[in-house]
Amino acid sequence: MSAQTTRKSTLEQRVLRTIDKQEGVIILRRDFAGLGSAAQLSRTLAKLVESKALVRVGHGIYAKTRKNRFTGELTPAAPFETIAAQAFRRLGIDVGHGRLAREYNEGKSTQVPVQPVVTTGKRRISRKIRVGSKIVLYERMTERRRKNDRP
Repeated sequence: MSAQTTRKSTLEQRVLRTIDKQEGVIILRRDFAGLGSAAQLSRTLAKLVESKALVRVGHGIYAKTRKNRFTGELTPAAPFETIAAQAFRRLGIDVGHGRLAREYNEGKSTQVPVQPVVTTGKRRISRKIRVGSKIVLYERMTERRRKNDRP
């Protein structure tokens, strides 16, 4: 029994070492592929999420945490928008700002978009990116919209 416990803690230590070496905030499950079996990794990642060493952002996507200097609690290591952008970049998904954010950035609107919306082009995405109560919404760019958005 103690050999099995040692192996689990060793896997957890290797996972934590890999997390520390990673650039950026986002950690993908595939980053740990060679460290152990799928079941072992699932248990280890679940334990790290439970202990708040990681935050689960989506299926196979985790974010690093850091200690909040005001509350002393562990919180995601970056703002939600940064986490979402890095997650899409690490997954190789090209996204752009949503229509309302583009209009605000171009000075066409004075309303600041509250919901994080990204444009996926013609691509359909069903992956959920979520941290706490915030979730990324998707809008697809259709041919009709492209013609209307052109100056």
